[in-house]
Amino acid sequence: MEYDTNNWIRDGVYYYPHLFGGIMLTAALLGLSTSYFGGISVPNLPYFLHDVGIFRKKKRGKKRIRVYMDGCFDLMHYGHANALRQAKALGDELVVGVVSDEEIIANKGPPVLSLEERLILVSGLKWVDEVISNAPYDINEEFMNRLFNEHKIDYIIHGDDPCLLPDGTDAYALAKKAGRYKQIKRTEGVSSTDIVGRILASVKDMKVCEAHEGSSLHGEPDNTNNNRGEESHAKGGHISHFLPTSRRIVQFSNGGKGPCPNARVVYIDGAFDLFHAGHVEILKSARQLGDFLLVGIHSDQTVSEQRGLHHPIMHLHERSLSVLACRYADEVIIGAPWEVTKDMGKADQYEVPKSMGIFQMLESPKSITTTSVAQRIVANHEIYVLGVLYPFRTCAKKCADVSDLTNDLQQRNAKKEASEKKYYAERKYVSGD
Repeated sequence: MEYDTNNWIRDGVYYYPHLFGGIMLTAALLGLSTSYFGGISVPNLPYFLHDVGIFRKKKRGKKRIRVYMDGCFDLMHYGHANALRQAKALGDELVVGVVSDEEIIANKGPPVLSLEERLILVSGLKWVDEVISNAPYDINEEFMNRLFNEHKIDYIIHGDDPCLLPDGTDAYALAKKAGRYKQIKRTEGVSSTDIVGRILASVKDMKVCEAHEGSSLHGEPDNTNNNRGEESHAKGGHISHFLPTSRRIVQFSNGGKGPCPNARVVYIDGAFDLFHAGHVEILKSARQLGDFLLVGIHSDQTVSEQRGLHHPIMHLHERSLSVLACRYADEVIIGAPWEVTKDMGKADQYEVPKSMGIFQMLESPKSITTTSVAQRIVANHEIYVLGVLYPFRTCAKKCADVSDLTNDLQQRNAKKEASEKKYYAERKYVSGD
């Protein structure tokens, strides 16, 4: 084992104070005696100690800081990814707790995505090192001690937005009291509630179009007026409030790293709307085919032309960030064309790569699609309006019917909104975003 001659005194005093003192005294006496008996040879002390092996220790490296962040991560979006990116920046290793389906149902209402799907999404993020499945909704003392002792967590992380339990107490009070809490800046402009609202608003718009124009509920393309899609997005209640910046794109990117010489580059394109577990799995499969994965993200206009006027749900830059956050994507083309042409690599979208013999069709290991996710919400929209927009564990009593439940939830949600509005009015800037 390696011995550091610059630190032998410090290590000796710290680990073996009594023995070190005795050795130093002996060395001093030997040094005194050699002034009279010059023929006696005294070994150089550091090397003598090294041979004896008293301080033979490995160099101690800097302790790696492990941080923990939890969440439901339902309808996962770039806001979740940005929160985990910030959390990772506060330490060296990021451990993420994914709340169980049962805990979400008990505290907020039924999740849109299953635990398995949410685990795939979280595990697929480039900043996540470990995942704890079935994490509790609130961090009680037992679970907090488990984090500290079993998982060696140094700090528990949460956003600067309030997180209150049904009884009105701070969900992270114990971590704060223990001095093991750190805070990050909440990513504004998107939320799971917002996405549910966009989907439901889109369905409402489609039904209006169906009544007036006889269009399909599935939003089949209507090329008679491609501007209608933009008009619908402008008039609907599902407009994104996200303002993309070059800084955010850089934060999500891989530091400008391109493919190495002679690397096998794989290209895959798509809309990647409502980024889900199926997207993660298909990107993983594509990445395994080569050394560098380039992902083309179709523009909003292209997606609208191909899938209908009320698509996409998430706009181009939101979708691009979701793909960039995935550990399997090395680079993205923002606004990639529908046809894969030679300058990248026409009746047939992939006519050119097929003619070059470089085309391969991949089947997604998951049956989940953007449409199926939206259909889950549409099919149970009353539950999700109550469960997502108005978390219902806050009911102090067992409501007799849906009417009582709705009234109770609306009252409590109004209090929550007032509390959050006050918080944001008084909040302080949190650095590190």
